[in-house]
Amino acid sequence: MSAGAVQTPTHSQVRVQQADFDVAAEIAAMRAGKPGIGAVASFIGICRDMNEGDSVSTMTLEHYPGMTEKSLQQIVDQAMARWRILDARVVHRVGTLQPTDQIVLVVVAGAHRGDAFAACEFIMDYLKTEAPFWKKEQTPQGERWVDARHTDDAAAARWERAPDA
Repeated sequence: MSAGAVQTPTHSQVRVQQADFDVAAEIAAMRAGKPGIGAVASFIGICRDMNEGDSVSTMTLEHYPGMTEKSLQQIVDQAMARWRILDARVVHRVGTLQPTDQIVLVVVAGAHRGDAFAACEFIMDYLKTEAPFWKKEQTPQGERWVDARHTDDAAAARWERAPDA
């Protein structure tokens, strides 16, 4: 493939589920039979026991079935259009999670690390701001809904410029 050629992505997979995921198995499944993959970048989000200075005993994630998956797929499709990536996978959990539980997995495969890293970061930044998930935390003071963060909006806004700019 020439330096300027874009290889057509193999496919992407987006799942929203209550069950935990196996990171190694997800990456192995994505890499299987794809010798053109030279780099895999990933992000794993984990439930913390603290947020905004308060102890958190559980976090409950809610979503709008069908709409959430469509939104995640659109984010992945944008990444595939912007960077030379061969595959992408997003697995996002819903339901009640405990501290140290895995929440989200984003895995991106490409021929080269730069595109894989950038696309992975883009997907995660847009997932935080565009995907229809709602978070409720249980703290010693009671339940509270988690508001969107300005830092997440700022992270997503940096991608509004052209990727080579």
